[in-house]
Amino acid sequence: MEEKNTKNTKKHTSLKDILGGDILATDFFRRQAGLLFLIMVLTIIYINNRYECQMQLIRIDNLKKELTDIKYDALTRSSELMERSRQSRIEEYISTKESDLQTSTNPPYVIRK
Repeated sequence: MEEKNTKNTKKHTSLKDILGGDILATDFFRRQAGLLFLIMVLTIIYINNRYECQMQLIRIDNLKKELTDIKYDALTRSSELMERSRQSRIEEYISTKESDLQTSTNPPYVIRK
């Protein structure tokens, strides 16, 4: 009879049981151990995925900045090339080097077959 009374009487959980870890030894937690483990694993996977996503976004932003810098550098080099390959600049460069080259006075013509 005393065994039935002890089974029927519910134990009240106190703060001491929670902080001491005695609550984990209760029947409820023993039955639900697999579910609790699954929840912990899914939580860790969720946190890891979020961290990886943030790292990829940071990398994408850095690559966008690098791409913008490279585009500006290519534009600068292209404009420098256009400036240096202009006919007037080439004539000026040749005249300063005291070369025998001269600008043609005859217009170009097309050779047809």
